[in-house]
Amino acid sequence: MPTENTHDDPHDGASGPHPLLDDINKVIIKQLQENGRRSYVSIGKSVGLSEAAVRNRVQRLTEAGVIQIVAVTNPLQLGFTRQAMIGVTIGGSANLDEIIERLKSLYNIDYIVVTAGRFDLLVEAFSSSDDELLSVVTSIRSIEGVLRTEIFTYLTLASQRYDFGVR
Repeated sequence: MPTENTHDDPHDGASGPHPLLDDINKVIIKQLQENGRRSYVSIGKSVGLSEAAVRNRVQRLTEAGVIQIVAVTNPLQLGFTRQAMIGVTIGGSANLDEIIERLKSLYNIDYIVVTAGRFDLLVEAFSSSDDELLSVVTSIRSIEGVLRTEIFTYLTLASQRYDFGVR
């Protein structure tokens, strides 16, 4: 267990690439990854801080963009029976930022990754049917600068983890 930090400065004992990641904050993050609804009182007991001190640390971590506390849904339970990863190749003179903005405006896309390799972008999409997925792909293909798409339809989600911890 980390030692108590009596004056609760988030930079005390910080190590690693981000100044907010001291040993106590790492334990707080790990506990929230295991159960995002864990009470600050419970976390405080395990790290030797008050509920208010834990709440303040979580708020600073959130404001700094180190963590987000969100509800993760199961797309299948919400009626989205089709999910796919879509590899997108864009033309050399195309404006990447404009293409990304257009993709962000499509409801069925939940994340976009700029890559190096076979594709310029990887886009994850979800839909309630094959017809809706086809509509998403058609919308992507209609964006100026998009040369090709390759669709990798998910057959089953074998593993999805959020407990990878911190360094």
